[in-house]
Amino acid sequence: MNYSSSRRQFVKKAMMLGATGIVPGIWSSNGVAGIEGLAFLNLHTGESLKTAINQNGQMSPEEVIAVNSVLRDHRSGEIHLIDPNLLILLTKLQDSVGVKGPFHVISGYRSPTTNAKMKAAGRGVATRSLHLQGKAIDIRLPGCELKTLRDAALALKGGGVGYYAKSNFVHIDTGRVRYW
Repeated sequence: MNYSSSRRQFVKKAMMLGATGIVPGIWSSNGVAGIEGLAFLNLHTGESLKTAINQNGQMSPEEVIAVNSVLRDHRSGEIHLIDPNLLILLTKLQDSVGVKGPFHVISGYRSPTTNAKMKAAGRGVATRSLHLQGKAIDIRLPGCELKTLRDAALALKGGGVGYYAKSNFVHIDTGRVRYW
């Protein structure tokens, strides 16, 4: 599937979900109050995004679509809804380390096909990775030491935290609290 058809399908699904109220936590009917900035640089596509999110995870529909697009599976172009709790967690993480600027994204959403290929290639990915559900992200934050980022994520107790010093990234997810 190419990127443009995947994006069209995602936009159609997102609008349908928003219209039915299935994902009320990420939709805001009258703008976003208590705005905080959240920025991303996808290291594989070169795309960047600065968006706004409030403390309840609310974003405008256009911003939801933009975030999901930037955090798509860069190998297949597939787009998936990103868990708003993951975005809230990233905002809290950035606040706790006191470093602003874009998160450098190594991996956001990962399609089942991509995940299976990575597993078959011995890349050490979990069969039921939370990346498959839009609930995990692999990041670094320029200006923040990797150990500091990891320690701050652990202190938040918002989900799983993986520390990959040799690969220079931290994995953050909204699953159960655990670390490796």
